[in-house]
Amino acid sequence: MGAVLPLIGTDFSIGTERLGIVLGAFLAGAGIFQLPAGFAALRWGNRRVCLAALVIMGAFALASAFAPNWIVLAGLRFGVGAGAAFFFAPALGLVASYYPAGSRGPVIGLYNAGFSVGAGIGILAGAVLGEALGWPWALGIGGVALLVAAAAASVFLPPTAAPPSGSSRAEVWRAAAPLLRSRTLWSLALALTGLWAASYILAQYTVQFAATEHPGWSLTLAASLPTLLILIEVVGGPYGGWVGERAKGSRRLLVAWGIPAGVVIFLVPYLPFVGLLVVFGFFGFAVSVVFADLYLVPSYLPGMQPETLALSLALINGVQILLGSGLAIAFGFVAVDWGFTVAWYFAAIAALVALPVLALAAIPRPAVEPRVAAENRLAR
Repeated sequence: MGAVLPLIGTDFSIGTERLGIVLGAFLAGAGIFQLPAGFAALRWGNRRVCLAALVIMGAFALASAFAPNWIVLAGLRFGVGAGAAFFFAPALGLVASYYPAGSRGPVIGLYNAGFSVGAGIGILAGAVLGEALGWPWALGIGGVALLVAAAAASVFLPPTAAPPSGSSRAEVWRAAAPLLRSRTLWSLALALTGLWAASYILAQYTVQFAATEHPGWSLTLAASLPTLLILIEVVGGPYGGWVGERAKGSRRLLVAWGIPAGVVIFLVPYLPFVGLLVVFGFFGFAVSVVFADLYLVPSYLPGMQPETLALSLALINGVQILLGSGLAIAFGFVAVDWGFTVAWYFAAIAALVALPVLALAAIPRPAVEPRVAAENRLAR
């Protein structure tokens, strides 16, 4: 979507604020359905839920190509977001279930890197397809790719055992209640919501920012900035998971990378293209380290199982997406009313202001030492 926002705006005669609503509709769907996705994983298992989610995402993404106006497009993107909600946390829980404690950190980082590869391809290919064929082709081809991915995943994902929580509503609620009351999960979610929103804003609004402030740049050139941000996460994600397994304190790691990630956003309105390449590359690496460690931490909470891990991550994602979507929509309105310079300041402050909440989280150490993790890998 981010790569073709100017084309959509021209086609439907809408400005940045309404384009922000279209982007926000995806986030609303992804946020609202996070907890239902976690409960679904508890009841039916991670594998079933994430396969169904790929089909939902693909169908709504394909339908987005045929939207007759921006309101219908926003509704269809809400559906894509709902499918994304039912995929992300259950799929991450599924990945974690395939690997023993002490070795899952780099794998969780690699899982996040897979999203980065897809998103990077999507932004760059979207810009190329949008310029050559129009934005409907960019969205439609993305939908077809998701449906193909669903078919492939159903063949290659190893089967898993039935959820230990059982299928009754009472059993599901009994397993879920302690997680929904967890101070650590709520603290992690709230502390990093602003950084999540800033990451989304940089990825989705940069092409629109360039079209307004740097009209001499081509669509593909502008799209290369968020593409770099996302693709650098292919390196940062596994590194973040690896160092997270070995860090003396994940809180320190989150702060050490979270603060500079927020600070560099202040530079965005003032730099030429080469300077922005450096900023976007650093931000992408830093934020991927933060979120790889964020998704690793809940897997080491006492008594955590693959399905309850999915619900834990769904809680974190739900809070971040629902609050972060409001920040992303607000960014569009600030850009229209006050200009993009003020809007980038808004994004940077949002990324930094809640980080002190990390002090409230009781963050556990990994359950095994790296030496044991190496032995586990050799055993496999």
